[in-house]
Amino acid sequence: MDETSNRYEVKRADEFGKVAVLLGGTSAERTVSLKSGAAVLKALKERGVDAHGIDVGSDVMQILKQGNYDRAFIVLHGRGGEDGVIQGALETIGLPYTGSDVLGSALSMDKLRTKLVLLGAGMPTPGFRTFSRESDMNRDIEQLGFPVMVKPAREGSSIGMTKVEKIEQLQVAWQKAKDFDDDVFAEQWITGTEYTASILGGQALPLIRLETPRGFYDFEAKYSATDTRYICPCGLNADREKELQDLALKVFNITGCSGWGRVDLMCDKTGKPWILEVNSVPGMTDHSLVPMAARQAGISFEDLCWRILETSFERDKARA
Repeated sequence: MDETSNRYEVKRADEFGKVAVLLGGTSAERTVSLKSGAAVLKALKERGVDAHGIDVGSDVMQILKQGNYDRAFIVLHGRGGEDGVIQGALETIGLPYTGSDVLGSALSMDKLRTKLVLLGAGMPTPGFRTFSRESDMNRDIEQLGFPVMVKPAREGSSIGMTKVEKIEQLQVAWQKAKDFDDDVFAEQWITGTEYTASILGGQALPLIRLETPRGFYDFEAKYSATDTRYICPCGLNADREKELQDLALKVFNITGCSGWGRVDLMCDKTGKPWILEVNSVPGMTDHSLVPMAARQAGISFEDLCWRILETSFERDKARA
């Protein structure tokens, strides 16, 4: 245990025991999870960890129990992996796992409830309206003004999201989001600069400034576009960056997240920050943001995976 932080520092690979890298799954983010999981599995093996990839299906608990695993590295994005479901299942068999617990995972996955909690805690988050009925859409949007971002409450990687600039686009955007979740909401559009703060072991890593020529930082911009720009160092002075890092870490803690994750925010033209969302199991692909921020902090991808795996010990310590 590192006495100067919350980090439980593991010195030897065999201390981890047999590790299940949980990847794939059945969510809309399965493809991304497979890529993330493959990268994590390769990195852990290169560091000598006895790691095994498991593509998660309905038989995952049986596989874990029969395989005599000692801990799990969760790289499942979206529903079933990032929403508290797999975390709760692992709790029932006493298998230590990485990242946030059931509460933090479930809350941060639900963008709508996250916003309600942030508002209750006095945190800045863009205004929004929920669509309880299709007939309410026009009235609710008028209260926000255009443009707005229409979102399903429980998806990641910008899946199901649409920037709506005029009333005629609203119905299609609502239906697209509705295909992924019964809970749909419209969020006030913030014009300004987008940043992301990666969290690792109770500390915020260097901020990344995101720039894309697309309408917003959508799925293609995140995973396939070649014209997305990731600026790190982010260009802010040290005091301002520290201010935003502290805000992100506070939000991460308010939502019950732990271990590692990411907080996304915008700064409007006046410089005021607005929290967009919290991610408890961010991507670990070659386009992903947490590995970029870690590199800027001098942490290699292999060391990042090692340190995330260490968080499975921290939960055991807290429980004890």
